[in-house]
Amino acid sequence: MGRRASREIAMKLLYQLEIQKDNREEQVNSVLEEHELNESDVKYINEVVIGVQDNMSYIDEIIEKYSKGWKINRISKVDLSILRLSIFEISYRDDIPFNVSINEAVELAKKYSGEESGAFVNGILGKVSQVRLISTDTVQDE
Repeated sequence: MGRRASREIAMKLLYQLEIQKDNREEQVNSVLEEHELNESDVKYINEVVIGVQDNMSYIDEIIEKYSKGWKINRISKVDLSILRLSIFEISYRDDIPFNVSINEAVELAKKYSGEESGAFVNGILGKVSQVRLISTDTVQDE
């Protein structure tokens, strides 16, 4: 299927889980069964969904910190799902370059939320990746 399509499914699943909080495992399994996914796609989607859920407090703290004046409950659920996915990738996935994660997130925001959301998502993720790059450089220099 490919990473782009898998990322889109993961974003939709995160959105669905944000709206309907019951039977999470059942929802994940149902979505995975709906699509023709290879082992790599299933692994990526599961890692993202579980990773975002396990690190939600940290990820949401980052979103609030860099969204300047926007509380989590004021951000659209679609944008929030996209931001969570991308911040998870930036923070926990070394196999995905920051710029790829950001570009994909912006495209998802434009497709599912609108042009202004693309700029909003890009602004937040740009700040997150700058801080992440600085902290990574500092660790490598030590």
